[in-house]
Amino acid sequence: MFNFNIEKQTQSSEFENTIKWDLLVVGGGPAGLNAALYAKRKGLKVGIIVNEIGGQLNNTTWVDNYLGYSMIEGEDLANKFLDHVKQLEVPILKGVYVQEIKHLDPDFSVSVSNGKGYLTKTILLSTGGEPRKLNITGEKEFNNKGVTYCATCDAPFFKDKHVIVAGGGNSAVEGVIDLVPWASKITLVHRSQFRADKILLDKLNEIDKLDIHLETQIISVVGDEHMTGIQVLDKHTNEKKLIEADGLLIEIGTEANSKLIKDMVDTNERNEIKVDLNQMTSIPGLYAAGDVTEQPFKQIIISAAEGAKAALAVNQYLNQIYKGE
Repeated sequence: MFNFNIEKQTQSSEFENTIKWDLLVVGGGPAGLNAALYAKRKGLKVGIIVNEIGGQLNNTTWVDNYLGYSMIEGEDLANKFLDHVKQLEVPILKGVYVQEIKHLDPDFSVSVSNGKGYLTKTILLSTGGEPRKLNITGEKEFNNKGVTYCATCDAPFFKDKHVIVAGGGNSAVEGVIDLVPWASKITLVHRSQFRADKILLDKLNEIDKLDIHLETQIISVVGDEHMTGIQVLDKHTNEKKLIEADGLLIEIGTEANSKLIKDMVDTNERNEIKVDLNQMTSIPGLYAAGDVTEQPFKQIIISAAEGAKAALAVNQYLNQIYKGE
């Protein structure tokens, strides 16, 4: 059991008294927490700056695909990660936002919403990303009550159920394919025409239990305690109708939380950060891991692994390449 006041004082003292960090981790999801754990075990002076521990895990009801845990609540998994990091006495500055990161070559400065500034040899950005939303009535209310944004995570929960997939790109078609072994019926709804690759679209022709509604706008999600369907607008006839279903998988892409450094480093067209095999960005000493990067598989276990890889790479960089004092 940790005494909150003592813990807070100790962490504040660490951040007040440390002149220069070896590594500052920005973000407190799986990538950031695992990076801090690995860095601490390597003997690095590492701290975490975060508004809220857990990242997207706090918005995840159940996790059933993280090795070693079966059907664990997202928040509980985040707390287990945090407990492990606390055992190593990694200082965590919580409840604040990083406002600016500057490259001082070779070091970095980090300005925080508490009015303080911190100097560090390296930085790991692990601020994650968020699924793009439809921003329709009922979407937020039925999140994790039928509405989901991850087929890989949640497809098994829709065993023998009717699931609607929203989207027309590669991720939506892949979501349909992921649902095939589980759902009894799948309906794909998209507001315009397909944008997916032909090789994926060809696979849709092989799915007997699939209905496709193009040029169809989703207006709202309806239900009681759990979603029961969606209201849609047929753009050809301008008629509204109800499609009954047990679930809605929204696959219209993700938004990376990369604004802190997206103008400093190389990014792709979706503002996801480009990294090398060691999670380093185009600026030496500046690393990124997890959903904020361009890696295509947004999964907890992959983010955690990237955090570990980044920390090991930071240690190697400091020992072999870093030219500062």
